[in-house]
Amino acid sequence: MSRIASITTADVRFPTSLELDGSDAVNVDPDYSAAYVTIRTDEGEEGHGFVFTCGRGNDVITHAIDTYAQLLIGRNVEALIFDLGAASKRLVHDSQLRWLGPEKGVSQMACGALINALWDIRARREDKPLWLLLSTMAPEEIVDVVDFTHIRNALDPAQALDILQRASAGKDDRIAALQADGYPAYTTSPGWLGYSDEKLVRLSRDAAADGFSMIKLKVGGSVEDDLRRLALAREAVGDLPIAIDANQRWEVAEAIEWVNRLAPFEPYWIEEPTSTDDILGHADIRKGVSPTRVATGEAVANRIVFKQLLQAQAIDVLQLDSTRVAGVNENIATMLLAARYGVPVCPHAGGVGLCELVQHFSFFDYAAVSGSQEGRMIEYVDHLHEHFAEPVRIVGGRYAAPTLPGIGAEMLTASRDHWVFPDGAGWREVNGRAATTATEVEVAS
Repeated sequence: MSRIASITTADVRFPTSLELDGSDAVNVDPDYSAAYVTIRTDEGEEGHGFVFTCGRGNDVITHAIDTYAQLLIGRNVEALIFDLGAASKRLVHDSQLRWLGPEKGVSQMACGALINALWDIRARREDKPLWLLLSTMAPEEIVDVVDFTHIRNALDPAQALDILQRASAGKDDRIAALQADGYPAYTTSPGWLGYSDEKLVRLSRDAAADGFSMIKLKVGGSVEDDLRRLALAREAVGDLPIAIDANQRWEVAEAIEWVNRLAPFEPYWIEEPTSTDDILGHADIRKGVSPTRVATGEAVANRIVFKQLLQAQAIDVLQLDSTRVAGVNENIATMLLAARYGVPVCPHAGGVGLCELVQHFSFFDYAAVSGSQEGRMIEYVDHLHEHFAEPVRIVGGRYAAPTLPGIGAEMLTASRDHWVFPDGAGWREVNGRAATTATEVEVAS
């Protein structure tokens, strides 16, 4: 029997704002960051997890993880990793800490980082990547990890079990297909709002040549700029689908008007047209911009909001995020909800390490939940993969199946040390250059 010996966090940030990687109409200067956690047992095992942020405030989440971690220190490891449903509820439904949410924002994300790290220990213990572990677990055990609190009017345990049991037919063949051929990808790398027109065109052409299923452009700065950029992208990629993403920039009526202005370029979907909390607003937008699809999910706080988006027929595409909700368990609940309502899951992956994490959910979805890749693809961005123990691999515009045991969250120790904020060597170099530039400007003036 082993016990949780220590849980440590690190505030890791990358200066992506210097090149405007990740920039959009709302996040104009993001520094891709990870509130990183490592769980260690008294027998030397490790589990890794993190929460993605855009820079400032990353320390707030690391402090929240530290607070929730006290609920796990000293506990029996086997009791946690072989009853991950109970482990999740211990954190998410803590009688005092849940007041900070409940089940949303910093508190939910902090729980998710720890839950993911526990899954990392479980997957490593069983010598499987997360997607394969989930795909080979008994349907009854998958149902046991799901928290059905407040979603039973849309999905109950019997319905979840039925979905998983029906998907058992042909599962081995689908696993083999994933291992051989991977999973379709689309890329946002050409479309950051801060990129020049020349860079947009060049990267769009590269994406089409590389075999991606779609490209995505950020929109919402000005409609004239969006029309120009979409025209350039359409000319560059021909008939390849182009999605657009407003990052919650618009009011409901504004979203309908704006998307309809862009309709001649046949956007595949409009992503986050308004606040992700505005379920009825999404429903109105969906009606107002049809046949353009509506997609959302990267900033949705929990399974309960996803439930309502599905019940209200407010979205055509569900975009779960690996670190916004309470970890693996809640994402399983969301995938089962999506399967119940027949809505495809296309995960969000615009951020450090998100590609490495979300791929496991799509692979599991195809193998053991929906059994389909129709209308489904995983977002890909070409940033910061070199910092991970198993960097994501794209082959012919498709995600290659992860093979290393774990959930894919482990960041290289050297990278963590180099980019820990604010005292890592990388940040000392960045701040040193900034100070030198400021001095030169002052002297020149």
